[in-house]
Amino acid sequence: MKTIGLIGGTSWHSTIEYYRYINQAVNDRHGNNSNPPLILHSLNQHEIHRLQTLERWDLIAEHLCEAATKLEVAGAQAIVLCANTAHKMYPEVSRAVGIPILHIGDAIGRAIDDAKLTEVGLVGTRYTMEDGFIQDWLRDRYGVHILTPSSVDSRNRLQHIIQKELALGIFDRESKRYLLEEIESLFRRGAQGIVLGCTEFPLVVTQDALDIPCFDTTWLHAQMAVDFILG
Repeated sequence: MKTIGLIGGTSWHSTIEYYRYINQAVNDRHGNNSNPPLILHSLNQHEIHRLQTLERWDLIAEHLCEAATKLEVAGAQAIVLCANTAHKMYPEVSRAVGIPILHIGDAIGRAIDDAKLTEVGLVGTRYTMEDGFIQDWLRDRYGVHILTPSSVDSRNRLQHIIQKELALGIFDRESKRYLLEEIESLFRRGAQGIVLGCTEFPLVVTQDALDIPCFDTTWLHAQMAVDFILG
């Protein structure tokens, strides 16, 4: 099995899900309790959020590049950034190392392509919804059109739910209701499916709660890692 390096901690709650999904999938494919070789570098989430507020993406990129370099030196053969927003710095991180970065956009795009959808809604951090790095990846490589919440207040509310609640392990019923309302609004605007573009959102919303296809980015990205490990 190949060795994967995980850059996690943003948040550690969803990083746990990556670890669980990858190990369980490898167990299932082997039919026993074989575990894959994983190396985890966990970032300081509080510091990353502070730098996001200051719009110091250059310093966040430095943290990610340092982590990726350490993982490569430790023997990782590929790297997984365990957060959607971290992929805003994908170009910088990919240039810093000589091993592949498994882009979450490819995991999402292949799943949407398999479902034969062309227009999907995306909910995530304010940066993921507004800065275009996921939307451009899906449009340019998979021909998918992305809808996001049109209201600034809505995007800010979702950002608050992620950063001030889910990232701290707080799962509020009213916040879940709000998230479901935003997903319903995207459906009414023409979304054929919904991308849970924050790795914390699947902790509170699953396919069972939705009437349209749901793309759990944590699970899809973890399965991409498994394919690499076993491929």
